[in-house]
Amino acid sequence: MPGKIADFLRASVLDDAERATLDQGVTVRRGQGYTLRITAPPAIHRRLLDLCQPLDGTPGTSAVPAQRKARREYENRVNALATDTL
Repeated sequence: MPGKIADFLRASVLDDAERATLDQGVTVRRGQGYTLRITAPPAIHRRLLDLCQPLDGTPGTSAVPAQRKARREYENRVNALATDTL
C-alpha cells in the first residue's frame, strides 16, 4: 500500500481488524516516500480501498494528483491480488 494511502487511513476511523492490519504492516522506504507492506485477506484490502475513496476527489472537493495516483495504484494491486487468488 502506498504511504499516502496508509497516512490517510491512519487518520480515519477504522474497526479493530483494519487498525491491526495497518499496525502490523512493515514500512519500506522508497525514494521520497514509503510503501506499507501488509498481509491481510482480500476483504480487508477491499474495505481499506473503499475507505480511501475520498482521495479520488468527490464532487465539490479537489483531490491532490499524487493522492489520486496512490489510490489508483493500490486499487490495481488489490485487483491483481483478487485475480491471483482465483
